[in-house]
Amino acid sequence: MGIRQAIADIRIMNELFTTAEQEAAALGDEMPGAEHLLLAVLAMPDDSARRAFATFDVTAADVRTAIVHTHSLALQSVGIDAAAAEPTEPTRTGPYRSAGSLQDVFQRAVALSKEGAGRGHTLRSAHVVWAAAELEHGTVSRALRQLGIDPGDLQQAARQAVAAGETD
Repeated sequence: MGIRQAIADIRIMNELFTTAEQEAAALGDEMPGAEHLLLAVLAMPDDSARRAFATFDVTAADVRTAIVHTHSLALQSVGIDAAAAEPTEPTRTGPYRSAGSLQDVFQRAVALSKEGAGRGHTLRSAHVVWAAAELEHGTVSRALRQLGIDPGDLQQAARQAVAAGETD
């Protein structure tokens, strides 16, 4: 990997992780997870993630609503009223903290971006959607079910969005 690609990757990581952290805080979550990373890529200038979801007539707002509802259902399942729950302030011990699900999805997205790319690669927002759609459990998979999106179909839509971006 060249120095230019490494710098570009670092910029993307900083943007994504910062936005994911902001999304987590906005939803009252202590640490950002895969669902917050998904919301972050839907806000990126690269519109490949939004195009993948548009295949199902689903917007970024729809994804956010499904995630909020999924969180609410999870809290209710353990006897907590989501409306009455106090938002938590993130406890920071370093420059950036995240749940394992965010790290797993991001690492998988980077790996997907490198597949078949030869020496260089471009991490696209649709790579993150693709990686997130591979999750079998957790908030993202429950939110996708709520939206009526088959994860395999979303992976295919993300692959197509990535391919379309490579020809632009």
